[in-house]
Amino acid sequence: MQLHLVDWIIVAASLFICFVPALFYGKRSGKSTSEFFASGRAVPWWLAGLSMVATTFSSDTPNLVTDIVRRQGVSGNWVWWAFTLTGVATVFFYARMWRRSGVLTDLEFYELRYSGKAAGVVRGFRSVYLGFFFNCMIMATVNLAACKIAAILFGLPRWQTLALVGSLNVVFAAVSGLWGVLVIDMIQFFIKMTAVIAAAYFAVKHVGGMHTLVSTLSAKTGPGGINYLNILPDFKNTWDIAVAVFIMPIAVQWWAVWYPGAEPGGGSYIAQRMLASKSEKDSLGSVLFFNIAHYVLRPWPWILVALCSIIVYPQLADIQKAFPHLDPSLIGHDIAFPAMLKFLPVGFIGLMVGGLIAANSSTNLTHLNWGASYLVHDFYRRFLRRDAEEKHYVRAGRMATVLLFLCAGGLVFVLDTAKDSFDIILQVGAGTGLLYLVRWFWWRVNAWCEVNAMIGSFLVSVGLLVLRKNGLVLSTHIALLITIAITTVCWILTAFLGPRTDHKTLVDFYKKIRPLGPGWTKIRKEAGIPESEARSKSENFPLALIGWVSGCTMIWSALFTVGNFLYGRMTYAYILLGVFIASGLVLLKVINTLWSPDAGKETPV
Repeated sequence: MQLHLVDWIIVAASLFICFVPALFYGKRSGKSTSEFFASGRAVPWWLAGLSMVATTFSSDTPNLVTDIVRRQGVSGNWVWWAFTLTGVATVFFYARMWRRSGVLTDLEFYELRYSGKAAGVVRGFRSVYLGFFFNCMIMATVNLAACKIAAILFGLPRWQTLALVGSLNVVFAAVSGLWGVLVIDMIQFFIKMTAVIAAAYFAVKHVGGMHTLVSTLSAKTGPGGINYLNILPDFKNTWDIAVAVFIMPIAVQWWAVWYPGAEPGGGSYIAQRMLASKSEKDSLGSVLFFNIAHYVLRPWPWILVALCSIIVYPQLADIQKAFPHLDPSLIGHDIAFPAMLKFLPVGFIGLMVGGLIAANSSTNLTHLNWGASYLVHDFYRRFLRRDAEEKHYVRAGRMATVLLFLCAGGLVFVLDTAKDSFDIILQVGAGTGLLYLVRWFWWRVNAWCEVNAMIGSFLVSVGLLVLRKNGLVLSTHIALLITIAITTVCWILTAFLGPRTDHKTLVDFYKKIRPLGPGWTKIRKEAGIPESEARSKSENFPLALIGWVSGCTMIWSALFTVGNFLYGRMTYAYILLGVFIASGLVLLKVINTLWSPDAGKETPV
């Protein structure tokens, strides 16, 4: 694919606009770990929300969506649309409590919530497990997509692509800290959205317009007899697929599986942004804005390109034929997205390259900063060197940033497709999600529950992998259910039979966090806290539940309104538009009540 002078100018301008402003935050981020990892807890809701959206819009995301659509149709996206339930639950039940905790990282939460050596064990183990191993897997997925895109666009081998993105991302992540990451994310979001909308426009134009796209795919069936255009799966004719892509995600996956960016109860970089917010209200607003933008604004440009690719490249062999010099090991359904970029005109190719670099950087920068915060604050500072000055830990954070990218780069050579790594992450995190939801609301959950949940989930996943290698192949959703069931039984038994958390720790946690519901009634009574003191409008559980339902309804109805307008199905579009307006009004009412001046004072940090 040939870039002209105007394309290179646009690429250079995009990089300049994105990255240069972040350099001005280098001095500020070097003052302390609070500045480097949490932006001094002074981030407004809109900046935190934009950063969350930009982070989850990585260079592998369009590839992943394309892979899903080509294999399972549009309805296959329910495997991640179902996480709307998780995200909106975080808004109404968890964001305020995260901000009240006052911790620097979400792993520091463990020693606030639990007591004894087990609390330190959980914190230390997860700092390495998530901050290093899991984090490297995610970054490797992102950079694998970058390698595939660069191979299509420029014919670059993997190591050259990794060297280029690494030199860019590592420098800015190490110098600018979280403030720089947030600013870069904000600018990159608008560049990326402009680029993918342009890609969708020219892809649809290439196949003859929306009418041709819809009519062609309406008459074409995919693997297993799926209809590519259906937003809901065909329960009558493709029951197995419907179970895997809709019933399992809606009924089980959203609460049972830990996945970065959609953690039950919030966590990872989502928690990092909530903890960096300047107030409880900003914490709530940032997560709500993130979920609306994440599920409503972004998906359809990717989906349209994926649908067009089915017409242009119906078989993987067609992609190989169109790009004969492409490394065969990179061929997969996910590479159809970059393959469609060849139809962009001069100028827009440069915009897309700039957008793809931005997509890669926004995710890498966040994961480098987030992972380094775990390794430095929750492992190195907690267990190895407690008495150093703040600048020492900032330097350690910068070195950890370099280490993380080097390890993630090596892992790129092991993975094959974005969908493969997505499935691995879901499987390994299966069964732990319910624990992360319940631990805020039930005093019996202890640190050993966390240990057993992690070990159980990992061992079952490895066991299923061994069985698969030996010929016993289980469907993805059956394997997921087995992992969830065993893991859940393990940690619930531990809650009743294992060592209990120290009474004083429980009382202090309750006083600081003020969790909702009856799960802390015993502790509240033992602490002598009057029930009237424990409740206010901001702790209104039924109202929060209404907000959760109306928020999910609003997001899904908006998402499907856009889809039906694009398909030309106007009756469905107007009905869904009415649902969107009604649910949006209910949501606004709930928010105004929960955030009213007399809804209870915020807890200072």
